[in-house]
Amino acid sequence: MNRRHTAFAFLGLLASWRLATGQGGAGWVAAPDGATVGDTVWLERTVVALPGWRVRAGKLEAAERVEPLGDPVVRRGPSPDGWVVRYPVAAWAPGAHTVSVPPIWRLGPDGRADSLPGGTAAFVIGSVIPDTVRQPEPKAAIAPIRSERRTPLAAAFAAVLSAGLLAAGVRWRRRRPRPPPLPPHVPVEPEVPDARWLAAGEPKAVAARAVLQLRVAIAHTVPGANLALSTTECLAVVERARPDAPLRELRAVVEQLDRVEFASAHGTDVAALAVRARALAREFLP
Repeated sequence: MNRRHTAFAFLGLLASWRLATGQGGAGWVAAPDGATVGDTVWLERTVVALPGWRVRAGKLEAAERVEPLGDPVVRRGPSPDGWVVRYPVAAWAPGAHTVSVPPIWRLGPDGRADSLPGGTAAFVIGSVIPDTVRQPEPKAAIAPIRSERRTPLAAAFAAVLSAGLLAAGVRWRRRRPRPPPLPPHVPVEPEVPDARWLAAGEPKAVAARAVLQLRVAIAHTVPGANLALSTTECLAVVERARPDAPLRELRAVVEQLDRVEFASAHGTDVAALAVRARALAREFLP
């Protein structure tokens, strides 16, 4: 056993003797035994209080080598009138330590209070450094390990790879938009002849189609004669813009077809009017 172990054993015996005789520990017991630097040490003491009374422990102040790790814990003891007060502490240096404990208060149900001196608690902390190390000293930081031979090929390869990836990404982002898909070809059904509509008893449909075809031809060739105008307004625009047009025949055909469409003309030859309307439409178209 070396000198350090002998000194720690002597200090432990001294602390145990003081705790047993009550000369400094004031009833405080330290646990666990054999704690080392940084370990949690519990300082424990039993306080007797009258029935109905409560016990409150003061806050332990931090010292240079001993520091509290939390608030004190007060709980009921095994006996009905006993209370156990515990302080968690930690020491940052090996050897014997003495902690001054604040007073402990006993509070009665009728408002009375009584204080007990906390006294001092003594305990011994062991070292975490092996006994083979006589004079431990901190070591300097280890220098970073670097390769003696350095080649620029890795950096050059990384730069070329990054440039290639960047160029590929830019080109991919700037690619031409894809042309929209062509709509499927839908064959146009042939126009239903006027004779079928008339045979089905639909002269209004024949008149409406003939008027629409004529109005569309006029709207394409005469400025301002759009489909939103009424028949009278459309004929007035045609008269101003195309005085050479067959206005009398145009007026007669359009008005007759309008009367058939709105069921105000009966017994009219709708087929002949439709044929004449298509002929007028071909005259207006270029």
